[in-house]
Amino acid sequence: MSSTATRRPRALAVLAASVAALVALAGCSSSGDKGGAAPTGTGTASAAADAFPVTIPSALGSATIEKKPERVVTWGWSAQDAVLALGVVPAAMPKYTYGGDAQGVLPWDAEKIAALGGTTPTILSGADTGEVPFEEIVAAKPDVILAPYSGLTQEDYDKLAQIAPTVAYPDKPWATTWQDVTTIVGKALGLQDQAKKLVDDTDAYVAQLGSQYPVLKDKTFVYSAANQADQLTVYRASDPRVQLLNQLGMVTSPSVEALDPKKDESYFYTVSYENVSKIDTDLLVAYFDDQAAADTFASDPLIAAMPSVKSGAFAPIVGQSFVMASSAPSALSIPWMLDKYVPQLAAAAEKAQ
Repeated sequence: MSSTATRRPRALAVLAASVAALVALAGCSSSGDKGGAAPTGTGTASAAADAFPVTIPSALGSATIEKKPERVVTWGWSAQDAVLALGVVPAAMPKYTYGGDAQGVLPWDAEKIAALGGTTPTILSGADTGEVPFEEIVAAKPDVILAPYSGLTQEDYDKLAQIAPTVAYPDKPWATTWQDVTTIVGKALGLQDQAKKLVDDTDAYVAQLGSQYPVLKDKTFVYSAANQADQLTVYRASDPRVQLLNQLGMVTSPSVEALDPKKDESYFYTVSYENVSKIDTDLLVAYFDDQAAADTFASDPLIAAMPSVKSGAFAPIVGQSFVMASSAPSALSIPWMLDKYVPQLAAAAEKAQ
């Protein structure tokens, strides 16, 4: 057994004790002390009277929520979108340094918070590194912690569950569809009917948008990124960003499966630029921080030689907020970005050979 493995149980015990102490300290505060938390929304935030108690299973454990949660904390991606879309302003949510404003709030979330008459929730650090800020979450005094689209480990989950009922992903990390995120959040908030309507309405919106651009139907695509030098990141068919384009009527290129080394169960793999000629697809979709980065990528000789790029069937997603909206689709981010991006996608599809 390695020294790291030997130290781990002791380290976890110390951290668990620290979390327990913080929970006890938070519990000593007046129950009426909201600590400057944002208000819950109105309208769709009215939970069904018979919705609680409710037990929600996940890949890491089950959470039982005894009554309607008043203080909701979210972690990972998209959960705060679903909470807000259902008319509730979270007490705390992650900071998005990529795509967010100066406070780390994504534009569609900021718009919804304003529409609900709320104030900016407590912003949690650590989202960029994946390190869960346990002390900050304890300080937010949550009634429930929602992380259905996240990378929580079992150790993370066990610690969070000491703080409040915690809802993790149903199957694998970073693989929950936006529809399932919405449904899970709706169940946790006692808003199942509202969540179903939200999913149905958003699905109908995407389908209608796809029908406006019939050129997209059955076009194959590869969803990618240039995150490493001379390496093309390819997103697997199970990733929500890929599935969103499927909803528009497009088809994941068979190359995505054919080139997959299947070395892990993550949501992406990489292909060296030397092998991109093996990719057979009508369209290439990729995301970039800015237009300069997209132009640099497309001008690389090996990328430029790809038939999809050479013909102009290249549909870059440009700008950090747009990248976040497409990477973590939700009932709020989908309409925010698709109205602008789908016409560009259709124009690229017109050039597919």
